[in-house]
Amino acid sequence: MDYTKKRWQVLIACCLVNLCIGSLYAWSVFAGPLLEKFNGLGANLSSLAIVFTIANGVGPITMISGGFFNDRLGPKWVIFLGGILFGLGMIFSGRVTGLGGLILTYGLMVGLGIGLIYGATVSNCVKFFPDKKGLIGGLTTAAYGASSVIIPPVVVRINAAMGIEKTFLIIGLVMLAVICASSFLILKCPDGFLPEGYVPPVRSGGNKAVDYDWKGMLKSVTFYVMFLMLLCGAFSGLMVTSSASAFSQKMAGMDVAQAANIVSLIALFNTFGRIAAGYISDKIGAVNTMSLSFVLAILGQLCVYFSQNGNVLYYLGCALIGFCFGSLMGTYPGFTAGQFGSKHNSVNYGIMFIGFAAAGYFGPQIMNSIYAAGGQYRPAFLVAAGMSAVGLLLSFVFRKLQVKH
Repeated sequence: MDYTKKRWQVLIACCLVNLCIGSLYAWSVFAGPLLEKFNGLGANLSSLAIVFTIANGVGPITMISGGFFNDRLGPKWVIFLGGILFGLGMIFSGRVTGLGGLILTYGLMVGLGIGLIYGATVSNCVKFFPDKKGLIGGLTTAAYGASSVIIPPVVVRINAAMGIEKTFLIIGLVMLAVICASSFLILKCPDGFLPEGYVPPVRSGGNKAVDYDWKGMLKSVTFYVMFLMLLCGAFSGLMVTSSASAFSQKMAGMDVAQAANIVSLIALFNTFGRIAAGYISDKIGAVNTMSLSFVLAILGQLCVYFSQNGNVLYYLGCALIGFCFGSLMGTYPGFTAGQFGSKHNSVNYGIMFIGFAAAGYFGPQIMNSIYAAGGQYRPAFLVAAGMSAVGLLLSFVFRKLQVKH
């Protein structure tokens, strides 16, 4: 079999699958109709937020466990199973009658399904493209991020025409069918695969790259530096995306429609950042790309902090924050494989992704706590700038460790 040609088929299928599971980020347009459905049952937007937090946080569980089977059996059946779990979770979410049922269906079923799929698609594609790790990591994660632009208006139209129960049913059935059908086009990357004409670079000193399993990775100090860099970088991105509409209305005096435009702006730059940073990282290296991203993130956070009434500075800051969040997510799959090898990257990246899940909890929580304490969102952007500054310092620590090694 000509795997050098087949790998492009795998990439397209994986991007299509990731586009489907990225519909997780359509949660904001599901939440309003669900609140109306649960009217009188004690639910509110704050209580519903726990559903998204759970869905976003449980992913590493199945990324790690699914990665174990992905490395041994291949991604097809892992993605197929994830598609069933994800699709049924969506379908059943439209049938539940309370918050507890929604936590089970959308929070756990959808979240765990995404973990199975995302780890398999991204890691398998990176293995197939050792010559373009950064770009491929950027493309596969960009497909996931692009869903936050494409799916919400679709959900809004279906809901307006048919109601929330049928919206979940239609979305769930379509996603289940597309993911499960696409899984049969996704081949397992052979161990040691190199595309035709590609000669892997030799490391300084003539040493060959080493494939670390998860135990070997956890023994490395470098892992913990990378883990903290991911947490710092994802912190502000998840803090902002979780509350973009709310703080745009409070800080910048925008109406609902204008605030929705800010959400779309952040999503677009998030998607573009994943592709651009993935490509750039193949040219200048992942850690150099992330250092630049942290600098731009600090600039973006300060732009929002010092902006007034939704002026140009505000739009620029939101665009930079979205771009830098995307660049981090696009770079990290290839960064992890480049540091610890591709062979066990499914499990290794799943463990690394715990840093993202932690940021998904602390970022929104700190944003909400700051607003609850003082009635303002603005100070949260100084906290985010501080976290990005720590991430920048960690990137230099990483370089020192590499030189020492």
